[in-house]
Amino acid sequence: MVFIALGVRLLLAVFSLRYLLDPAEDYFGFGWEVGRVARALATGHGFSSPYQGDTGPTAVLPPLYPLLVGGIFKIFGVYTRASAIVLLVIQSLTSAVTCIPIYFIGQRTFGARVARLAGWAWVFFPYAIFISAATIWSTSLSALLVALIFWLALRIGKGAGWGDWLALGAAGGMAALVNPTILPICAALGAWIWYCQRPRQAQVLTGAAVAAAIVALCIAPWIIRNYRVFGRLIPMRSNLGLHLYVGNTIDTAEYWHAELDPAHSPQELAQMNRLGEIAYMTEKKRQAFDFIRQHPRVYAYLVFKRISYFWTGVWNLSPRFLQEDPGQAFNIPICTAISILMFGGLYRAFKAGLGIAWPFALCLLIYPLIFYLTTYEIPYRHPLDPLIAVLAVAGAIDSQQMRGVSHPSLQLDRV
Repeated sequence: MVFIALGVRLLLAVFSLRYLLDPAEDYFGFGWEVGRVARALATGHGFSSPYQGDTGPTAVLPPLYPLLVGGIFKIFGVYTRASAIVLLVIQSLTSAVTCIPIYFIGQRTFGARVARLAGWAWVFFPYAIFISAATIWSTSLSALLVALIFWLALRIGKGAGWGDWLALGAAGGMAALVNPTILPICAALGAWIWYCQRPRQAQVLTGAAVAAAIVALCIAPWIIRNYRVFGRLIPMRSNLGLHLYVGNTIDTAEYWHAELDPAHSPQELAQMNRLGEIAYMTEKKRQAFDFIRQHPRVYAYLVFKRISYFWTGVWNLSPRFLQEDPGQAFNIPICTAISILMFGGLYRAFKAGLGIAWPFALCLLIYPLIFYLTTYEIPYRHPLDPLIAVLAVAGAIDSQQMRGVSHPSLQLDRV
């Protein structure tokens, strides 16, 4: 599975190099904000300048992936073909290796048949292929970390030892430094573990405290750095207010408004340079909350549209919208079909009385909330895709076969 997945992704990577090396906008398409911060790191300017020009220190991004890209830029050159190849190989391998935890998640939850099919489904999963082989971002690593965290949670829920708690803390700490939106998944799975292990509450609480301490140790240097640089507490990222502002306007025809984002708007960039990053993000948050207070029905409608968009790919079905963004027309049937199968698999898990239905349900419920409320783009769902792939395969299998699964690892506490 891993070798074929890697081959498929590297094949697409060959064709994506041309786009990544396009000199338009000074290679901004090569990693967007990640590429800009990586360039600043590689050229000795520190963790700074996520947009066009020198905009000073930043906390727009969590640190780990820009540091990785910056190290590769330092060795292989900034925005060079060699750097692009190395990054695409790393991302393709990361995505391919995700087959392994997917297989073990499927084996521990639905049995060997679902495990095999889910692993093969990931080999050819369209979002996994495109995101890993055609873009430079931390998304594929986020998906791998979610799969690892979920698998470790299943092991601990079954009553595993201290090694799994330590591994869970390390994976959670790394996830926080790569993509902080994964942390609510850790919290939800922690609550599920506590419920499953109620007779051993003291041991569970001790293990959870150790895992949380590891996460805190991982993120402490970043929090300290932000406080020293900006003079205020910024736990992970500074741009939540900007996401809320960009995703919520009176124009509901578009899911994202480039003219409001300093990455694409000279006017917004000039305002950020004038105010400074933190003051600018604070102002965007104020403007976003003002809009929500003044237009609560529009905001509620936008939240509803983002929920629909997350699970079906449908934002705007007008011919003009689909013509201007052909990827949307491609995404809608694939996203909708996968979601239908996924919910079918979750339903069958609950109907069969399998205790493992709840951790899946909690992740599907908790993770998307921040995107429902702020803004959403297709790659944002990808960290959930390993779990979605397992459930979709379970949903595609005949319900009688599902009920007939007798894998011993399914004997988790029924909840």
